[in-house]
Amino acid sequence: MAADKQHERRAGEPPRATGDLVGRRTELAQAVRALGHRQVVTLVGVGGVGKTRVAQGVAAQVRAELRDGAWWVSLSGLRDGALLPHTVAEALPMAHQTAVPVIDALAHYLAERELLLVLDTCEHLTGELRPVVERLTGAAPGLRVLATSRRPLGLAAEEVQAVEPLPVPGPARAAAGQSGPDADALVLLADRAARAVPGFTVTDADRPDLERLCRQLEGLPLAIELAAARLRELSPGELADRLADRVSDRFTVLDDAGPATPGVEAGGDDAAPADPSWHQALRTAIGWSHQLCGPAERLLWARLSVFVGSFDTEGAVQVCGDDRLDRADIPRLLSGLAEKSIITWEPTAAGERYRMLDTIREYGEDWLRSLGEGREFRRRHRTWYLRLARAGDAAWMGPDQFFWYERMHAEFDNLRLALESCLGSADSRIGLGMAGDLWFLWYACGLAREGRHYLERALAAFSGPSPLRLRALYAQGLVLTELGDLPALEEIDAECTALAARFGEEEDSLAKSIAVVTAALRGDAVTVLKLTDELHARHSRSPESMLTVPGLGSLSVGSHARVALGMAEDALPGLDEMRQVCDAAGETWMRAWGDSIRAQAELALGRIEDAERSARASLAVKHRMHDSFGSGMCLEAIAQCAIADGRAERAARLLGLAHQLWDTLGRPQVGIPSWVAAHEECVGRTRAALGEAAYDHAFTTGYRTDLDAGIAEALDDAATR
Repeated sequence: MAADKQHERRAGEPPRATGDLVGRRTELAQAVRALGHRQVVTLVGVGGVGKTRVAQGVAAQVRAELRDGAWWVSLSGLRDGALLPHTVAEALPMAHQTAVPVIDALAHYLAERELLLVLDTCEHLTGELRPVVERLTGAAPGLRVLATSRRPLGLAAEEVQAVEPLPVPGPARAAAGQSGPDADALVLLADRAARAVPGFTVTDADRPDLERLCRQLEGLPLAIELAAARLRELSPGELADRLADRVSDRFTVLDDAGPATPGVEAGGDDAAPADPSWHQALRTAIGWSHQLCGPAERLLWARLSVFVGSFDTEGAVQVCGDDRLDRADIPRLLSGLAEKSIITWEPTAAGERYRMLDTIREYGEDWLRSLGEGREFRRRHRTWYLRLARAGDAAWMGPDQFFWYERMHAEFDNLRLALESCLGSADSRIGLGMAGDLWFLWYACGLAREGRHYLERALAAFSGPSPLRLRALYAQGLVLTELGDLPALEEIDAECTALAARFGEEEDSLAKSIAVVTAALRGDAVTVLKLTDELHARHSRSPESMLTVPGLGSLSVGSHARVALGMAEDALPGLDEMRQVCDAAGETWMRAWGDSIRAQAELALGRIEDAERSARASLAVKHRMHDSFGSGMCLEAIAQCAIADGRAERAARLLGLAHQLWDTLGRPQVGIPSWVAAHEECVGRTRAALGEAAYDHAFTTGYRTDLDAGIAEALDDAATR
């Protein structure tokens, strides 16, 4: 299950620089200085030279100096350049469940802000990245962009800064017995060796061999780290001697072919892609590390190269294991590769995971290609993530929603790669099915815009009438509800209704659910009530049928309609039933929606303390799942409780806090008339109670409050009085 929360890093937060920035103080200072007068600075260098580490150091130094901090966007796992704006938006503390194009929402969000955006690993997306960076920097004068890449972005306003290998000790100094400060490459090697071998220190006896190692590796940090890991088994002299004889016949063949550029193939399953001009020393160090791995470790390394981003042990076992590589051995082999610095171990909120640096993964891709296994293991990767999507769909309406939320976010790079593979396959039904199975990721986990992108592609690729298409249309309808895009939702509603007539009761329930949310966005509470009563009559036949979005939605949205029609007391029995069903199954996501609607009903009945308690219970879940729309509605409800109880200043601050979310959601309250009316009434009463100046001050205070801190205060029972 999930790892301890202390290991979790919020999306977009710059990763901590691992280790000190040995030999990088000059580059760091130059980059910081360049960002003072240029909007775009690109750190350029060969793979493994330390561009990411320099960028981490820059982000750590400047984040406190910029009003809105520094934010990290990892592009290593992204293959579809059309999703660049989505990926940037996901890294920022902005909501973007909106029908407005994401690039426009980004430009609006950044326009008045002062922050650093770090775009890490850009070389495979430079063409797509140029217009995005130009648009954002043009719209936001306070924006600074720091990119890391093997090649410049090619922007007119870009300042390119080369990141070179670390200085190495010269042979003349060692021969002459000269003393003085150690070269940076040796300092790094000594530091990493001490981590690999407790108690390791540089002695006069082994210094010449360590210096020889640094020269052989030409000061490349990644090559030095790989070599340091071998000092567990070899002395510095043995290591240097073996490295001198490093190249086997097999490695020579691969070296001549050139390593892989991620995601780019020249043709055919095993065609060698274009050479990204790796540094010879790095090729040597990686190839030598490869030779020192056991046969099973080498095979696993090659097969793991089909993953992007991070992966877990279960995924590695399912994708990589077969009669040549025993599944039972894979956990041990993963530990061995981690000890050799081929992969890194990461404790996360989604459990223990592993990650492979791009440069090392590319070497594994070469070997996989040379083995003729590339196509087969890409297929197995796709199959595993198809299964994972189905498993998440099946498990979502149950007790492990937080686990599945964390897991699917951790797996998102790989899910996205599998979706791309499905949509590019000859059988487009596979992509349609996977996009539909991931409805919960799009709708419940804050990825509505990407969900719309993939669902539109999948629906366009396979247009034949089928239950599979209706299910994908249903997923798209949920996404459009989140985005508040009523015109597009009405089109989906019409097609769902027409298709449902061809199929059975399950498909009819999906179509009716979309009709319900369409009517809700129109403000047609009478139609909502009629349809939700029909759905409830059908789904209340069994607990299993009730524990579905159509079943529980019939209660939550039906209760919303009753509140809107002035029947708040009549809304409570349905919400009680919903709570019982959810609690019996350990379900929290739909229960939180029920609590949100309950807060509205209790407000209408004048039960202020009960309403605030319900809204806070809902907010705790919605915020944990980064549900911006749900969190905004809960904050509005707590604000309405505050003004009803005479706490006008608190109400204004909460309205300002909620406006942080509405500011980028496109349509506040997704345009549902009764919710818009409740918001406007709350604003009017609060303004009247405080006066214009005091209201504006309190509202602005809330708007400028850190969102996490503001929500923590809203959830604090002691702070409500």
